[in-house]
Amino acid sequence: MRSLISNYFFILLAVTVGMAGTAQAAINNKLNEFIVSPMVVALVSFIVGGLALLIYIVVSADSLSSIWTAKNVPWYAWTGGVLGAYFVACTVILVPRLGVALTFSLIIAGQMVLTLIIDHYAMFGVPERPVTLARMGGVAAIILGVVLIRKF
Repeated sequence: MRSLISNYFFILLAVTVGMAGTAQAAINNKLNEFIVSPMVVALVSFIVGGLALLIYIVVSADSLSSIWTAKNVPWYAWTGGVLGAYFVACTVILVPRLGVALTFSLIIAGQMVLTLIIDHYAMFGVPERPVTLARMGGVAAIILGVVLIRKF
């Protein structure tokens, strides 16, 4: 029973993360009306986020000592921040041109295509989950959703 409850918690957490990312794009779009530079908006977003994380670490008494082990990570592990910056900057550029719904439906479609590849080949150390017809059908349904959102 406990496992079932924790699974629901993590499902709810994932849904709220998706909502937060969507809200972030819309909020950053508002910030861009004043700053008028997607790259500066992305920088401001990351500075504020970095400060929020620092405050959390200090308040929770989480240790920063493990940061020194980062020297041992593979080279590609350093690209997460670059990809995050790309994501935030691009959403600032895309939302006013495509709208929030189309922007995020396209983003999700792109994410789902790459998830199948990453899972299938167990890239970046994730567990291997082979591509199946059902999983490809799920991605196709998402792409159909993108088409419907774009059309209507």
